[in-house]
Amino acid sequence: MPAASADDLPSEVTAWLGQERYVEKSEFPIELGYVYTTCSSVENGNPLYWDEKVAQELTNGSIAPPTMLSVWFRPHHWAPGRTEQAQPLQVHFDLKATLDLPEAVMTDNTIVFGEPVRPGDVLTTCQVLHSVSAKKRTKLGEGRFWEIEVRYTNQK
Repeated sequence: MPAASADDLPSEVTAWLGQERYVEKSEFPIELGYVYTTCSSVENGNPLYWDEKVAQELTNGSIAPPTMLSVWFRPHHWAPGRTEQAQPLQVHFDLKATLDLPEAVMTDNTIVFGEPVRPGDVLTTCQVLHSVSAKKRTKLGEGRFWEIEVRYTNQK
């Protein structure tokens, strides 16, 4: 996907286009305890996530719900040695700060899945800014539209 930009963007932002930013590994291997807690919190009783026999029959073992993909990279509020508050989807917050946009509204989300996430996996993620529109006026006010790709891969 080619990078596209508006002509009125700061050079700092245009330099981000098409670049992998914020490459990071999950802070810990994937754990079934998180899967159970997440499924419990939304009352997801799908036996695929609760019954090892069903998981073995359907997916050759336990997996995490696909909707949990971003969970593995939501930073803890505090961690030893961290000097700044960590943010999920940091490129989004960088854009808001650099473009002086105090609010942002997510209007679209597309997810393409490959392999399921399994207990013990260690995931890596990065963010790629693909485009930022020129300033636009909508019913919510003046702002911009941007497209950020978030890639997730396992240790394989």
